[in-house]
Parts: sequence; structure tokens; C-alpha cells
Amino acid sequence: MNPSTLSGLTLWLALAAPAMLAVTGILVAPLHRGRPISLARLAARMSAVGLACSLLSAFCLWFTGPTQASWKMVGPFELGLHIDSLSLVTLNLVAFLLVVVFRYSVSYMSGDPGQARFTRWLCLTGASVLTILISGNLVQFALAWSSTSWCLHHLLVFYPERPGARLAARKKFIVSRLGDACLLAVIALSWKTYQTWNFSELFIGVDRLRHAAPESIPMEASLVSFLLVLGAMLKSAQFPFHSWLPDTMETPTPVSALMHAGIINAGGFLILRLNALVLLSPLAMATLALFGVFTALFASLVMLTHASIKRSLAFSTVAQMGFMMLECGVGAFSLALLHLVAHSLYKAHAFLSSGGAVHQPRATLPRPLPRNSRTALVVSLVTSLALTAISAFLLNIHLATPGHLLMTCLLPLAQTHLLWGVWIRSPRFLHGLLAAGIAFGIGLAYFALNRLFETLFPPLPHSVVSTISVVEWTLLLLLLPLFLARLWILSLPSEWGHHPFFQQLYVHARNGFYFNTLANRTVAALWPFKTTRSHS
Repeated sequence: MNPSTLSGLTLWLALAAPAMLAVTGILVAPLHRGRPISLARLAARMSAVGLACSLLSAFCLWFTGPTQASWKMVGPFELGLHIDSLSLVTLNLVAFLLVVVFRYSVSYMSGDPGQARFTRWLCLTGASVLTILISGNLVQFALAWSSTSWCLHHLLVFYPERPGARLAARKKFIVSRLGDACLLAVIALSWKTYQTWNFSELFIGVDRLRHAAPESIPMEASLVSFLLVLGAMLKSAQFPFHSWLPDTMETPTPVSALMHAGIINAGGFLILRLNALVLLSPLAMATLALFGVFTALFASLVMLTHASIKRSLAFSTVAQMGFMMLECGVGAFSLALLHLVAHSLYKAHAFLSSGGAVHQPRATLPRPLPRNSRTALVVSLVTSLALTAISAFLLNIHLATPGHLLMTCLLPLAQTHLLWGVWIRSPRFLHGLLAAGIAFGIGLAYFALNRLFETLFPPLPHSVVSTISVVEWTLLLLLLPLFLARLWILSLPSEWGHHPFFQQLYVHARNGFYFNTLANRTVAALWPFKTTRSHS
């Protein structure tokens, strides 16, 4: 098979996944209105075929390398495909999640009178998300972005009689329209600056600007960087645009799994796909990192105060998106992609199994912590630092690389909580040694996977590295003490639970520091509900 034929096969196989779901939702669904179970099973089969096609496309890409195609439409607008490693990693991830969600939905929605309508909108939402990942130009990307939001809106108000669902959907709708406005402005400014919307041509134009003198970079290029950052923050529920995500719990669980594991990552994917444009403005990168840090700390604190499993998972998603924006802001794009994949798989499993998790806290009574728990926490931290240093040395991780220092400093905090939890509950030496071995294996896998994902992104320019290093050191000096304090609070609640300051902090954090209340009142004023009164 010649290279051009293989490249064409790669493109068509990648396109097959969204195309089959779109055909199922638009053409096939109306024919199965009276047979909802049959439609749900057909959609599940189509999603499985789409996953197979995307896997085959990834196999073909191994031989062809990145490939693009475009077809002229009206004026300067084109339909295009841009297939590279980033596209196919995320395409296969979302296609796999869709298979799981569709199969779960067959039984979950069985007997619901709206199952056929649910399946139809789930097909269209999945097709829109997959189209984002393979789009070849800004206009097509923006159209798929808006289509995802519009289709998701119908799933969020699947039960329109629930006021909470309507309010959350309206907050999401307003935030999404602001994100659309950012993308529209990016489209206009990109055409003015680069005279193209095609991704491959945009990257060539950006590379030309980067090699020019800094004063010759037009203001429009820097403005594009800031608009992309703002659009990513809006799409990924960053503070202060986060309040809609924890409120979208009235929708069926499969929608929550797809939204938290797939759709919410669109903001991170926007930065990863167009990182060359964002890197033109160091100030935009620093802004993204700072907002990501604040969102991660804010949401992780609020998450600890919620007993509702789904709401706690929702704030966990907000915090994880904050981490992802932080990683992008310091130029650790490979780490951000690894984070995107890992978080998606974890969060899909967490939501789909959340019903069973309800019984876990009921099955065991809380036990008082042993007297040596404080000492165990310190020993766990020191051990985790040593294990991380050994892992980094064995895999030759250079801490001067942007993102590696941040990654190396945050990894021990997660390992510390793992070791401490085992050591205070199981004093046996063998159990402690096994926990240390698991933590060491996690560190090795963490660094090895990041090294693998680094092959998907070119090295950062030296001028960018020097600028990012300053931001990175500043963030570490602010971030590490705060996360150490959070680790102490999470691990030793008896140390602070009865202190008046922390009791007041708990009340405020439990209410999301009242930003959600402010957002609800703003939306209610801009878009009031039409209440219906019952007549006796």
C-alpha cells in the first residue's frame, strides 16, 4: 500500500467514529422511537465499531506520521482533518469512554420513557466531541465546540421538571456562550494575523513570528493567546466560572460520567492543540498557571467538606482541571496530556460506580487515629521524597526541564497519603514494605509515562523555557506550603476539627465560599424561571 493511500485510510478511519454516531443520532434514532432498547443497543454497537476504527487509524498513523486533508467549501471556509498523535490519543480515549457509557446506559435507562431521546442526544454529543479532536481548522473546531455544548444542554435538562437541572443547565449555557465568543474573536484575529484558519498553516505562521524580533509580534497575536486561555478556563470550569459543574447532578449518571471524563477536558485539549499560539505570550501562560493553581486549591478544599459522593467528585473534577491548567501554564504539555488521560479513566469509573460507593462508609465505623499518627505522617513524607528522588534518578529525569520540577514536588504528596494510610492502620512490617513498594512503582510508572508522552510534543523554545522557569519557581514557593497544609488537614482531622477557626472555615467551604450562591442569583436575574401554578 503506497503512502498516500495509507494516509487517506488513516483519515477516513478517524472520521468513521464521529460519523457513525452522527448518523445514528440523526437518521437512525427517529426510526426507533417505539423501540428504545433496540436503539440503545444499536448505539452501543456503533460506538464499539467507532472505537475499532480509531484504533486502526492509530495503527496506520504509526507508518504514515501526521497527516492532514481539507476540502474547499464556501469562500475561505474549508472542511478539514488534522490527524496526529495528540488527535489519536484523545480520539481513542473518548471513543473508549463512549463504549463504556453507551453499554452502561442500555440497562441504566431501561424503562425510562425518554430512553430513545436520551440515546439520540448522547449519540450527537459523542459525535460532536469526537469531531473536536480531529478538526483541521479553527472554524470547524468552533462549530464542533458549540455543537457539543448545544447537545449536552439537552442532556442536562433531560428531566426538565427538576428546577436544579434547569438552573445548572442555564449556568452552563451562559458560560459556554462566553467561551464561544472567545473562539469567535480568535477566529477573526487569527485570520487578520495569519491569513488562515488551517492548523498546520497556523503553526507555520506562529513559528515564523517566534523567530522574529519580540517587538515585531503584532498585538493581535498576544490577544489571541489571552482569548485562548480565557476560552479554556470557561470550558474547563475554572474559578470563577466553575459553579455550574457541581450543580449538574440532576442529569442521568452516564451523562455525568461522559461530561466529567470527556467533555470537561475540551478546555485542556484547546490549549494542547493550539499551544504554539499560547506560547507567544508569556503573560498569558502565567495567567493560566496562576488561575489553575488557585482553582486546584479552592476546589480541593471545598471537595473535602461534601458528604454527597457525586458533588464531591464534581469538585474533584474542578480541582483536577485546575492542575491541568497549571501544567499547561508552565509548559508541561506532555504531563497535561498524561493527566487528561488518567483523570478521564478514573473519573468515568468513579461516577459509574458511585452507587456502590455509597455503602462503603456505612460498612465501617470511623476509628480513632493512633497516638503516633503525626510521626507516621512525617516519616511517610520523608520516605516519599526519597522514593521520588530514586525514581527520578533511575529514569534520568532532569529537574531543570519546565514541568518536571513541579511534577517531582507534587508526586510525594500523593505517595505520602498512601503510605500514611497503610502504616497507621497496619503496623505489620510486611504491609508497610508492600505499601512502600507500591508507592515506588507508582513513581516509576509516573515518570516513565510522562517520558513516553513527551514524544508527542516538540521541545519548548529556549526563550520560552527561561520565562516559564521564573513562573514555575514562583508557583512552587507558593504552592508547596499550601498543599503540605492541605495534606496535614486531610490526614489529621483530629488536630484541627475542634478549633474555632477551622470550624468556621468548614462552614464557608461547605457553601463553596458563596460563589455558587452569587452565580445562581445572577443567572436567575438574567434568565428567570417561568413558574407554573397549579389550580385546584
